[in-house]
Amino acid sequence: MRITLNLHCGSLNWPHPPFDSWSIAWDTVSQLQQQSYFVVKISPFYVLAKFNLADSASLRLKDSSNVEVDSDIFDELLKSSGVFLKAEECNGTHTEVTFLEGSSSSDWSPSPSCASQGSSSGSDSTLILESTKTRRRQLIEGPLDGNVATDNVRAALCSKPGGKEILEEYEKTSTISDVTRRKMVNILVADMVESHGRVPPVNVRNLYALGITTLFPKLSDPDSKNGYEHFYDHQSGFGYLAWRLKTVQRTSAQDRKKSKTTFQEGPKTPRNIHSNEKQLTGDECREAISVMKHSSDTILVKNKMKATFQHRQRVIQDPDSASTVLDLFPRFLDTPGLIDQDFSMIFGEEVSVKFLSKWPTFFKPRVIADCCKNLTPSLHVDELLLSAQQESDDGVWHSEEWDSEMAAILLLLHLLPPTVKGKKGGKMSASEATRRLIEFMKVGSSVETFLKETGPNQPFLLGVGERSNCIQDFYIILDQKAIPCRMQTPVAAFDELFKAHYAFAVSYDDALSSFFIFIQTTVYGIDVDKVKESPRVKEIRARLLHCEV
Repeated sequence: MRITLNLHCGSLNWPHPPFDSWSIAWDTVSQLQQQSYFVVKISPFYVLAKFNLADSASLRLKDSSNVEVDSDIFDELLKSSGVFLKAEECNGTHTEVTFLEGSSSSDWSPSPSCASQGSSSGSDSTLILESTKTRRRQLIEGPLDGNVATDNVRAALCSKPGGKEILEEYEKTSTISDVTRRKMVNILVADMVESHGRVPPVNVRNLYALGITTLFPKLSDPDSKNGYEHFYDHQSGFGYLAWRLKTVQRTSAQDRKKSKTTFQEGPKTPRNIHSNEKQLTGDECREAISVMKHSSDTILVKNKMKATFQHRQRVIQDPDSASTVLDLFPRFLDTPGLIDQDFSMIFGEEVSVKFLSKWPTFFKPRVIADCCKNLTPSLHVDELLLSAQQESDDGVWHSEEWDSEMAAILLLLHLLPPTVKGKKGGKMSASEATRRLIEFMKVGSSVETFLKETGPNQPFLLGVGERSNCIQDFYIILDQKAIPCRMQTPVAAFDELFKAHYAFAVSYDDALSSFFIFIQTTVYGIDVDKVKESPRVKEIRARLLHCEV
């Protein structure tokens, strides 16, 4: 006799059983080819004998809101405040038992409700797993309070970008559009997950739903029991909040899997603040952001930017608000040095100065020497080498390419060219990848027109001057906006471009991935032994570090 545990969660690919924390002996785990669930067979000693269940019982894993749980969040759910399972016999009989995590099978005992119900058909009871090791997210006890729910939703909307516009739209029209409703749901689910984790308790979900209909009474459904079931119905697990929450759970789980398989460490990795600067929160933070938007005092702006750094990090790490950071903090667009300041708050001054101190004297001559020995000659490479090797003080250049400093940086890109991504993708040449790193625009051309024609690319440099080997102004192009560089030299501009990826949590361009990872680990010393480096990156590092010039 065996119990079969069916986890209905779509197409799965678990390398091992997900129930490591259960005190259960595993017999076999097999994946059915024609059905989208795993069948897990467990010895009857632990359940059947103790609770007098039938020979076979179907167990579907559900959370406390009666929603079936995906495999990718099973472990996290198991460690949260409560997990509910329904145990059914073949004839539909239900039974209720309680199991404490970490206890042995002999500790299992039926609950009083089970004893009173016996094996009567049609009763609805659950198998409850409670964690005695951690209580990070407690269910809110007692009846829901409409005032508390209203204040909770209002605070969430006021603290997130775009939230106040939702309040203003309702105040003007006594309703909200479908687009605004979706935006509101996204904001509230993000706040819910931020405060209570990816698997918030059912009463927390109910609290947010109640808060919506009490703050916006004309959104309440008069024909439903509580008026907010279209936002969250704990009995069916349906509603706008429930659906968005499932999407967030599934997306974040996929991101974590991708992170594990690619060893992703870099600009998008959340990091602790490397500064003792006091961080503002709540009304003080919102006031500081408002002050900066209307101030031209550079010192005041820089101080307020330091004090709002932690809030800004939350904005850029949230996919729903990351694209609004330059609208929320527009001083990036007219106050040079803010990118460098944020980077220093992440990594400290010692790391921040590494490129400017190491590149000109150590790396540049070694890159040039290695290219002379190992790069296959071509018109473009020869031009770059000619530019990189000349040190002209009289302004007379013998090359049509970039100046000496930028040419040396581009030569490193030729040593670490783009790699083929996927079977169908063609390989991009290093010369083509150069335009992913820097573009030239002649003085007098319209920057606004250039920005309109620029797609949603990763950050890159725009050099403005009479010719490419004599740049007068450098800008970092991000989200079709131009951020002026703090210092107008090729080395300083590239240093700031690299730092912009971390200041705004933007991933490297795929074509420049190996190139930037080399700069990240070898020059700045960031995430060494954590990020996955290609063999080519390691090879070039070994060659340059052992090169004698």
